[in-house]
Amino acid sequence: MQGILSYVLVAGLAIALLIAAYTDLRTRRIHNWLNAGIALAAPVFWWASGMGWTDIGWQVALAIGTFAALAVLFALRVMGGGDVKLLAVLALWIKPLWFVKLLTIMAITGGILTVVVAFWHIARRQRDRIAVPYGIAIAIGGLCVLADHYWPAAHSGGLIG
Repeated sequence: MQGILSYVLVAGLAIALLIAAYTDLRTRRIHNWLNAGIALAAPVFWWASGMGWTDIGWQVALAIGTFAALAVLFALRVMGGGDVKLLAVLALWIKPLWFVKLLTIMAITGGILTVVVAFWHIARRQRDRIAVPYGIAIAIGGLCVLADHYWPAAHSGGLIG
């Protein structure tokens, strides 16, 4: 039962990431209720995954560290608050080594997204500040890690290196 529940929760997280990407694209916001839901579901996922106290401690430490580091970027107006919170709550779910993979995929995707948005901005001759929906890059990174490490097919060889 716990195994099935963990897959249901991972599927719910995937849906939440898709919602975050969509709302960030449409409104340039990632809602607090979505981040709160992801955070509140994490302890259920820990239980369903059979995580011990040490592993849970690492997840919480990763989330706190992520939030602290990204809060600096938020203060510098480099990153949006919703993006900071989304990455911090994802750190509650994704093992530290896999979180590095998420950040790498997110950075590459985010760079490509920034170039596309900048060209679009210039093509439309807009003079206001460019707003990159970085939630899309976060969602892509998260979905790649979920697909590679948490889906049943991933255990038979992996999808991403």
